[in-house]
Amino acid sequence: MTTMLYANAHVFTADARRWATALVVRDGRVAYVGDDATARRIAGQDAAETDLRGATVLPGFVDGHAHIVGTGEAAGQVDLWGADSLDEIQRRIGAFAEAHPEAPRIRAQGWQHAAVGGRPTREMLDAVVADRPVYADAYDFHSIWLNTAALAETGIDDATADPAGGMVHRDAGGHATGLVDETAMHLLVQPVLAGFTTDDDRDAALIAALRGYAETGVTAATDMGLDEADLAAMVRAERAGVLTAHIAGHWRVQPTDDLAQNEAQVARAVELAATHTSEWLRVVGIKVMIDGTVDGCTAAVGHPYSDGSDPDPVWSLDELAPVVAAADAAGLQVAMHAIGDEAVRIAISAVEHAIAANGPRERRHRIEHLEVVERADIDRLAALGITASMQPVHADPAIQQNWRAMLGDERVDRGFPWPEMTDAGAPLVFGTDSPTSPYPPLPNMFIAATRRSALDPSLPANVPAYALPLLTAIEHATRDAAWASHGEHAYGRIAAGLSADFIVLDRDIFAAAPDELLETRVVRTVVAGRTVHEA
Repeated sequence: MTTMLYANAHVFTADARRWATALVVRDGRVAYVGDDATARRIAGQDAAETDLRGATVLPGFVDGHAHIVGTGEAAGQVDLWGADSLDEIQRRIGAFAEAHPEAPRIRAQGWQHAAVGGRPTREMLDAVVADRPVYADAYDFHSIWLNTAALAETGIDDATADPAGGMVHRDAGGHATGLVDETAMHLLVQPVLAGFTTDDDRDAALIAALRGYAETGVTAATDMGLDEADLAAMVRAERAGVLTAHIAGHWRVQPTDDLAQNEAQVARAVELAATHTSEWLRVVGIKVMIDGTVDGCTAAVGHPYSDGSDPDPVWSLDELAPVVAAADAAGLQVAMHAIGDEAVRIAISAVEHAIAANGPRERRHRIEHLEVVERADIDRLAALGITASMQPVHADPAIQQNWRAMLGDERVDRGFPWPEMTDAGAPLVFGTDSPTSPYPPLPNMFIAATRRSALDPSLPANVPAYALPLLTAIEHATRDAAWASHGEHAYGRIAAGLSADFIVLDRDIFAAAPDELLETRVVRTVVAGRTVHEA
């Protein structure tokens, strides 16, 4: 039996008793959290003591919405975050191509629609790399931009049919422009790229993501898009004993025109949920994409965008309702990507259908993102006990220009209404949706507490009335995020009986000015009692 004592600290527990000064860890779990004197008596004389010298301690962050293997993959691609013009995008891609002449293709991620005038073309990429395929994911990972060589490699041409819920963009002459979005990206491009990715690549990407998590204080994450390959990488890591974050996964269900095929995907998720039940790796539910994004004008909204576009949802209510009911009957959680207000209404109605079909039971269904949502629908989802899963980093003013322009009306003043969720009585969970956004949690908390930009703090706040107290934001990103995936009995708080997952900071963020959150560093990360990062 190994016992460790951490004393002389400023501990925020995210539990019923919010504050403590010491904790005792025994065999990877918290044995006690409270005052120093009691902690010493419980730990005993043989305990290894660490004096934290008044440092601030938080529960390890729980990323409530992430794509973990994808986060690691993105770390090895051309980083287009912050590139505010086509010239800068081309410069970064060209420099990477020149530095990696042996790479058979170039992968990039993070471009914003405003930087390329909304609709990029293959010629823009051909101008810097014409001899190899180039694939550039938008920052929201709902669109991908291909050069001519990449279009040829994927077999996409002028005659390629658009799948339901997606589009191969074409110019006035009917020629493929190189922009592919939503289900067209998932069905036509991603399987090709997956064929170039080996198990070793996925294993390395997972380890890269876990390393980044440890360095920034993430000790658990809910993966929102598991497939067979990514899950297999997680299983290999669990068996090898190298997982350093708890993972709860949602199995991705793709829409088809066949109800039997849709329900077969739910059945596969049921099998996986029964198989993967450890504290390190659990499959807890399914994930469906009801719509796209505001930036790409593919989020389903109640009235048209400023350019007149009025997209259909990826899933209609008639298609989605039986899938949600089947998952609900099997005891699975359902996570529904719904950014636009019309998509949110479809999600709520699908849960209503499941309740009518299956009767009373304990449920923790979720809606992801909810960027454009009406107050009446917030009241509806709260009454049904639906969790609002939201990402403060998506409200960063530095990436809002195109988002606001595409809505172009009073809807911009109701974007990302976090306090309205809890005011209505709905559970609220915070995450990052990495790699669509940076995964470090402290800048995410800065945005939540100020509605200002972590990328450019000089920008004015984005609807500052929706800012939250820092303590509340941290609870949404630790305790509440764990609860939302049925992890509350294992992690998310510093409490007796739970996994000893906590982080030590280099300053007291509760006493410092909010801007210091952007400079704060994690000096120690402990997961299940083991230090996995120490600065």
